[in-house]
Amino acid sequence: MKTFKDLEFKLNDGWSIIARMPFDNGFQLSVVAGKVAYSKPREYNSDPSFYKLFEVAVFGPDGEFTREFFPSDHDDDVMGWQDRAEINTLMLQIQSK
Repeated sequence: MKTFKDLEFKLNDGWSIIARMPFDNGFQLSVVAGKVAYSKPREYNSDPSFYKLFEVAVFGPDGEFTREFFPSDHDDDVMGWQDRAEINTLMLQIQSK
């Protein structure tokens, strides 16, 4: 199973870092941190270990945002302020689909 440690972050627009993880079932996870993301701290740094919390999004096999793995009362396509353990749980849910 893939976990947070398997994410490879890249610079994204000079304001944030981003990692995208495709899964065999067609879903894809996006993890972002930086000045324009719901992350902590909310400032730019190229080192993922600088961040404690991240913003996540999940894309379905059709390439569109999906909230399928978010709490039922969550009303946004992204979920902010997620720690590594929460991201690992999300990744497990996606891979188990």
